[in-house]
Amino acid sequence: MQMLQQRCMQPRLQLSRSFVCPRGIALGRRLVAHSGNEAAPQTAEQPSTSTATDVDLDKEVTKFTRQAAATFAPRSSTKSKNPAVKGSLLYDIFEYQSWICLVAGGLLSFNIIWPTDEPSIARLLGMWSIWMFTIPSLRAKECTPKEKDALNILFLLVPLMNVALPFVWKSFAFIFTSDVVALGAVYWWKGVWKEVYGLPFAYAGAAEPAAAAGEGGDNTGGSSDGSA
Repeated sequence: MQMLQQRCMQPRLQLSRSFVCPRGIALGRRLVAHSGNEAAPQTAEQPSTSTATDVDLDKEVTKFTRQAAATFAPRSSTKSKNPAVKGSLLYDIFEYQSWICLVAGGLLSFNIIWPTDEPSIARLLGMWSIWMFTIPSLRAKECTPKEKDALNILFLLVPLMNVALPFVWKSFAFIFTSDVVALGAVYWWKGVWKEVYGLPFAYAGAAEPAAAAGEGGDNTGGSSDGSA
């Protein structure tokens, strides 16, 4: 009887080993190999993906603002070259005019010039001075591609801020300060502070989109813009 039981058990053990063990080992090896192959490309692709995303975002913003500025921003009625080239007297006039208007707008919005206890036209004018005077004066002179793209963004961004921010805080000084911060931030993002004014303030990725900024130029700003 014992011999018969041993003979019957041996085929069962062999069958169980042949069906269970090889399948489990093969499945485990496939899972390890698959997981190992998936992990390597992710770590290698992460930096390039993030960089590509930043460049694509910059290109999309630049393209949209160019189209919008070309539609709504003031443009020169002639095709002659902009005489306000760098180093000329007209260039300096537009440059100084833009920053003088910014300072005057700050004094008005902070209620230092013509102070009143209630909202006034003077304070409202000071709040909008960056969009009405500073940005058009900067656009009137000859601009580099980066500076032109930055001014196109500010031309659209500042009025949106001036309309939306009063719902947060109805303060002329607060809105004017926000506009100044936006101007400084966009100039930093596009590298204008470093390229045009020689200041060591520029976004680390500002150099990459420079070539794209010069492609497909529009008629806003630069040599063809006559807005003041």
